[in-house]
Amino acid sequence: MAKHGKKYLEAAKLIDSEATYEPQEAIELVKKAATAKFDESVEVAVRLGVDPRKQDQAVRGVVVLPHGTGKTKRVLVFAKGDKAKEAEAAGADFVGDADMINKIQQGWFEFDVCVATPDMMAEVGKLGRILGGKGLMPNPKAGTVTFDVTKAVQEIKAGKIEYRLDKAGQIHAPIGKVSFDAEKLNENLRTLVDALNRAKPAAAKGVYLKNISVSSTMGPGARVSTASFR
Repeated sequence: MAKHGKKYLEAAKLIDSEATYEPQEAIELVKKAATAKFDESVEVAVRLGVDPRKQDQAVRGVVVLPHGTGKTKRVLVFAKGDKAKEAEAAGADFVGDADMINKIQQGWFEFDVCVATPDMMAEVGKLGRILGGKGLMPNPKAGTVTFDVTKAVQEIKAGKIEYRLDKAGQIHAPIGKVSFDAEKLNENLRTLVDALNRAKPAAAKGVYLKNISVSSTMGPGARVSTASFR
């Protein structure tokens, strides 16, 4: 069992581990319990009533958080010609084709998200093992394989996040920073959970939203009542 320091143990006293809280209250408690010297991220973990082993119960998608995540993502776009110019105009941090592929093959990873136009995917596919292992491979389901590079880049910069069910049947996602107002964090949380509700697989039976908890990077978690999201 992991040992926690004095600060964590003191912060943990603010939150009743057996209780469930209304979303706003849970977020306010997490903000109070955040004691790190840096601006911690606020993260949510949602346990869903689906079987992650079954393909027809997979839950994956993207959502644009109304108040962003507090982190500006560095966007790399694989594109040529006019689409490359469009990506640059949209605010992409890096744009290229074969030159960028070669750079990544040599170990360069100064980016957070990759976008690619469909005509580039045959070349980008050479990076499958490298990018796939880091969760960076462009994917049509995530909106990162598209000819509409302007929309893709702008949404990522505005706070678009990707969510995906893990092997334990949970979704983990950031919803902002401790420095955010509790109201903004609450709106981001509700936007994410609304997206998860819309993504409910037809094959899912029984209770879908089983557990929701919010926490800061270094702090204790608070369980959130699922009733207000149904």
